[in-house]
Amino acid sequence: MRGLALGAGVLAAAWGGAATADETPKRGGTLTFVIPADAPPSFDGHREQTFATVQAFAPFYSLLIRVDPANPGSGQFVCDVCTEMPQPADGGKTYAFKIRGDVKFQDGTPMTAADVAASWNEIIFPPSGVISPRQSYFLMVDKVEAPDPTTVVFRLKFPTAAFLPALADPFAFIYKREIIDKDPHWYEKNVMGTGPFKFVEYETGQSIKGARNPDYFRKDQPYLDGFTGIFIAKQATSVDAIRSDRAAVEFRGMPPSSVDEIKSALGKDVSIQTSNWNVGSSMTFNHTKKPFDDPRVRRALSLAVDRWHGAEALSKVAIVKTVGTFAFPDSPLAPTKEELQKIAGYWPDMDKSRDEAKRLLKEAGAENLSFELLNRNVDQPYKYVGLLLIDSWRKIGVNVTQKVVPTGPYYDALRNGDFTVAVEAPGHGIVNPLLDVQKELSHSISAENNGQYEDPEAADIYNRMLRESDPQKQHQLMLEFEKRNADTQAHQPFIVWWYRTVPYHSYVKGWKIGPSHLANQDLSTVWLDK
Repeated sequence: MRGLALGAGVLAAAWGGAATADETPKRGGTLTFVIPADAPPSFDGHREQTFATVQAFAPFYSLLIRVDPANPGSGQFVCDVCTEMPQPADGGKTYAFKIRGDVKFQDGTPMTAADVAASWNEIIFPPSGVISPRQSYFLMVDKVEAPDPTTVVFRLKFPTAAFLPALADPFAFIYKREIIDKDPHWYEKNVMGTGPFKFVEYETGQSIKGARNPDYFRKDQPYLDGFTGIFIAKQATSVDAIRSDRAAVEFRGMPPSSVDEIKSALGKDVSIQTSNWNVGSSMTFNHTKKPFDDPRVRRALSLAVDRWHGAEALSKVAIVKTVGTFAFPDSPLAPTKEELQKIAGYWPDMDKSRDEAKRLLKEAGAENLSFELLNRNVDQPYKYVGLLLIDSWRKIGVNVTQKVVPTGPYYDALRNGDFTVAVEAPGHGIVNPLLDVQKELSHSISAENNGQYEDPEAADIYNRMLRESDPQKQHQLMLEFEKRNADTQAHQPFIVWWYRTVPYHSYVKGWKIGPSHLANQDLSTVWLDK
């Protein structure tokens, strides 16, 4: 996977599916799978940031381009509704995509380049009152046009290796222009796509159902008759559902203890795939609330967390593993261990870290600090990470209580600034560190920044890094960016990266794991061998 940060490979237009050479997909059957969350905030991929929306609604939609479903960890991209990957023109500033002519929305109307362009314009240039958390991924885009019914053109302000991977964002559903022109909020509560499945039913916080789309433009897919996604927030309940075959798989990932339970129950009938995971846990300080407007307080709370021993202990019970900061550990932009251990919060000497944390709190007049930690009602790994933080802060004399809320209220609180400190899980569908770190940019630049702060100096470092083509200089700029955000200012310090292990019934075929639980979830290649 090294090399993904600087640019990604591109495959030719078509992809045939994820079956191996000696397997012939079988048609029919309904896949039941677990979505380990409660109700998603809305149905709208352009608006939301949670896997609960993507895993539930991706089967109803198409993308412009996507990760290769046969090898989603390769960094290779393939066309979805385009016909072939374009060669950039104008020195890397113009990308013209030809759009398939056989794609239909699920109301029977044809999809054209105008729909694709309108979808991307809503993401990149959202109208007033429309949330687009990944808008800042496209700072390089000047305009998106549809000069004719089969062509979409992206014109960039400057060339950058970050652009193509950003286009493969799994939240970037293709919507119907007519609908979003009339009501850009329509998709928050309704479904109308061109994907492999047609929407059947949604029971709030209970289940989502889809049926094979007979007009899907890949005539041999999907293989399934339909699917049912069951929302289950509790890890133990998810494990029981898979053990009893009430569900075949939970695509997000499970901790070692749960994997062992399923292996013991299913024996030879279990399959397991593993991958590094482009998701991690972080702590977000609300800079509008005192004393968290003081970098000394933020830095002290980061210094108090023993990431090295904490990650090792948590890896035995939770879906976490690797200590790191904002850049994905497998990428060439990530700091080396030696570089990392020079950043506050990653020092190997915890006595030194805690002493400095106490000194900073005293200097800031916050020795007897107490506050409420906002967390999400998802067992893995949110609650475990929350306990690590609370225990770490207790050791420097800080008293913290935890407020655990369902997914919808959790995201509402983050967006509305209704919290003091929160556990977050920055995650990305595509490994693209140049864009993945944008959550650390000023709130006026990145809607993903829930800390509500402005940092022009960090933005300047980032803009130079985004335009830099020399790998070594890019690495040094990323290190400078990380020191600014994680050490000097401690805006939204990272804690630990996750590790993905997916156990499932062996009769589930055609699905391949990758470094994201967001990508490759439209179920078009999945089939059942039973």
